Amino acid sequence: MNTARRDMREIMRDEMIMKDRILALLQEETKTVPEIAEALGAPEYETVFWMMAMRRYGMLEETGRPDVDGYFKYEFKEQEEEGHE
Repeated sequence: MNTARRDMREIMRDEMIMKDRILALLQEETKTVPEIAEALGAPEYETVFWMMAMRRYGMLEETGRPDVDGYFKYEFKEQEEEGHE
């Protein structure tokens, strides 16, 4: 396993691809950051970066309380249509 950290610019370039993969995983069931990172085969620190960007833009939300390790489960949040007047 490669332990070298990737440059932040590389991680940001992958954001759009990983967004789709993360949303596909969350369509199946709610998951924690470590569960998603494992399913993606990506480091947790990169997965946190992508997921927090998605959370900021309203694509994800936490469900319930954190688990014993302090991780929340996340779910896909349906986007609301903006009304036009």
